Amino acid sequence: MGIDLELLQAIGPMLFRGLKVTMEIAVIGILFGFVLGSLCGYALQSRNKIAKGIANIYVWIMRGTPIVVQALYVYFVVPEIIGLIKGERVVLDPTLAGILVITLNAGAFISQLVRGALDSVDIGQKEAGASLGLNPMQIMIHIIIPPAFRSIIPSLFNQFIISVKDTALLSMISVNEITRQTQNYVMRTYKTIPGYTVCAIFYLVLLSVLMIVQKMVEKRIANK
Repeated sequence: MGIDLELLQAIGPMLFRGLKVTMEIAVIGILFGFVLGSLCGYALQSRNKIAKGIANIYVWIMRGTPIVVQALYVYFVVPEIIGLIKGERVVLDPTLAGILVITLNAGAFISQLVRGALDSVDIGQKEAGASLGLNPMQIMIHIIIPPAFRSIIPSLFNQFIISVKDTALLSMISVNEITRQTQNYVMRTYKTIPGYTVCAIFYLVLLSVLMIVQKMVEKRIANK
């Protein structure tokens, strides 16, 4: 069966509803992930052994387990544990679970970026700030963070694109993103080939647009 106008009219609205959920999860996940990753990145290069140890364990767990397993664990196991503690049944919203999974994954990656960016700042700039009478916090805010942040923007955008792609795996926990919406359409109509073909093309267009925007951002940063 081919791809015709009738099919596009049927599956199109479903894909755009899925797109809304996909982008919400990816955007919120990358924002929260940036905050979490920044804190962990700072901890990774700090002298506080406890904070550094916790951050290292977090990154190790996130990098050492598949995102699908993480999604299943967050959606099924975490509510069970909370329910045992509270003594009542707990149900986690699939979209909320998806945001949490994307946040944790993005945070683990971003923490490595932040750590590298903070370590890359020339020690001479830090010494110059100290000679001007700035305290360590002022040096961090005014001297270290600005160039460090600029250096990670391209990689940060790349992680956002990865997060958009990773949302497809959240269909495993019934998140109604693009892939889940396609699955719903295929299960209802049995139009497997055209349904998943349109889904693949939809993703290709979406991610191509994001990659073009990424190139524009990188070019703008390089020209500054």
